[in-house]
Amino acid sequence: MLERETVQNWLMTKLSLIDKDVTEQSWSFQLTAVLLLIVFAYVIFKFTHFVMRGRIEKLVAKSKNNWDDELQKHGFFKRCGHIVPAIFIYLMTPLFLSDSDLLYSIIQKSMLIYIVLSVVWACSALFNTVEDVYNASELAKRAPITGFIQVAKLIILIIAILLVISSLLNKSPLLLLSGLGAVTAILLLLFRDTILGFVAGIQIAANRMVNTGDWIELQKYGADGEVLEVGLTTVKVQNWDKTISTLPTYTLISDSVKNWRGMSESGGRRIKRAIRIDIKSIDFCDASTLDQYKKIRYISEYIERKLEQLREYHNQQNIDEQDLLNGRRLTNIGTFRAYVTAYLKNHPQLNKDMTMMVRQLPPTETGLPLEIYCFCADKNWVNYEGVQADIFDHVLAMLPVFNLRAYQRVSDQS
Repeated sequence: MLERETVQNWLMTKLSLIDKDVTEQSWSFQLTAVLLLIVFAYVIFKFTHFVMRGRIEKLVAKSKNNWDDELQKHGFFKRCGHIVPAIFIYLMTPLFLSDSDLLYSIIQKSMLIYIVLSVVWACSALFNTVEDVYNASELAKRAPITGFIQVAKLIILIIAILLVISSLLNKSPLLLLSGLGAVTAILLLLFRDTILGFVAGIQIAANRMVNTGDWIELQKYGADGEVLEVGLTTVKVQNWDKTISTLPTYTLISDSVKNWRGMSESGGRRIKRAIRIDIKSIDFCDASTLDQYKKIRYISEYIERKLEQLREYHNQQNIDEQDLLNGRRLTNIGTFRAYVTAYLKNHPQLNKDMTMMVRQLPPTETGLPLEIYCFCADKNWVNYEGVQADIFDHVLAMLPVFNLRAYQRVSDQS
């Protein structure tokens, strides 16, 4: 092991050839010592850089794992390379300079700060790697970890700041921590959103409330789109008009949020829309009308079955089928509802395993609402809207066949 006296004597011997009055406190001695430290550190940095860029890159290229590729992508090995020469200068400075010198104190504190910052820089790359590897896995669909990664970065940064301050003040980090109690209120005020976001992130992850990629809707904030990132303090939502809404993370648990994940994970996307039938067009069906309806493939069996039920009812009640006051008859609205139901059941782009019905809603001053309730098998927005439009195009076009009219308010103004 080298001793300080040995190194200093060797250096003074060399410098005495130039300056016979050289001492440990002379500027020539200290300048030469600093230059030697810088040269040695530079050589070590280049060697470390060669190892990191040469050997490690080859090992990463040969490896079949993805995590080392992500480490290389985020510059983890390159950032670690900055730590080695700083440690060398920190350890070698006592061999060249006396601990009573001001230059010694400046170099030691500077190197300690540089080491701490380099470690924080490398840890940031490591956390970014963990986040990217996790987001590429199936677990990311269950719970996002962006908030926790940001918390970890914040903790590392706070520790680094405490170490830097303690180094500059020559105080123990524990002593600084004990003094933080006096400024707790200020810290709570400064880190209010951070604390609320951290607590919200735990609840969001534990309850699987919102994940990256979910479609959420917050009417209060005008956000309606896909979640890009669930961070420690903010959530980024890309709206369908491609704008970005940024809102505090804790709003996901404090305000009403509609999450469309259930629809995305289900077997279809709901179609729920009504057309309004003009009540004046609703009427009974006579024999000739029913003969025309029998030609419609979807309801021919339905009409035959209904007519048979009516005949049985009239025979049981001793009612003449020509008795319009006491007999039962089919209506055009009921037959049309049966047709639409059969049409939906035969539609190739609807999910037959989910709820499917055509129902009447209470009549209003704008007609009788006839609501179609079913689920489109294709959940893509554009395709879904196309299927929905095709269904109602057909339904509206079939109204005249059943002697029905859609209600439309007529203005008396020319």
